[in-house]
Amino acid sequence: MESHDKPDARSALLSAALRVIRTQGYSATSVDTLCRAAGVTKGAFFHHFASKEALAVAAAQHWAITTDAFFAAAPYHAHPDALDRVLGYIDFRRAILQGELPDYTCLVGTMVQETYATAPAIRDACAASITGHAARVEADIAAAMADRGLRPGWTARSLALHTQAVLQGAFILAKATGDVTVAADSIGHLRRYVELLFSQDDAAADHTPERRS
Repeated sequence: MESHDKPDARSALLSAALRVIRTQGYSATSVDTLCRAAGVTKGAFFHHFASKEALAVAAAQHWAITTDAFFAAAPYHAHPDALDRVLGYIDFRRAILQGELPDYTCLVGTMVQETYATAPAIRDACAASITGHAARVEADIAAAMADRGLRPGWTARSLALHTQAVLQGAFILAKATGDVTVAADSIGHLRRYVELLFSQDDAAADHTPERRS
């Protein structure tokens, strides 16, 4: 008989949630399905989580921790120039579009589309994951702006959130078409947009007349 205190039961359920929900969505994922995927009993499930919603909140938090570690180890951080780090991040997002759809699509993006109006706790956990990740991109964007002395009509935060909007939209298009190419193309357009945005602002800065005192 399985003990409810089995050390890896909670971790197994979280890992199963990441796989199963990205494959079939939150609504179609039952507690029974998660238990089968994790290899645990329903008793173990309810020992660790009060409900499927509670598991989803924990899964969003687990996703944030897991992906933070994954991106923190990515090679684009080695670039000394901040804009190169931003572009390297975008290139990295394109490079990891590997495997089947559930392997590269986003857990929190998947869940929030289904639960934003019906499960505020899940929505908020998903928002924290997405905006927390964007904040790390924002830091490099802000540094790139400072390096170039830019004061444009947009903010580092708004551009960082735009990168996430493009990525989530790219995942939706890949799901709709069953084709990863459309996602890769969207990310390629994002890279060109960021390059153009900074080159335009560089040019504007170069041609800004000096203020007279």
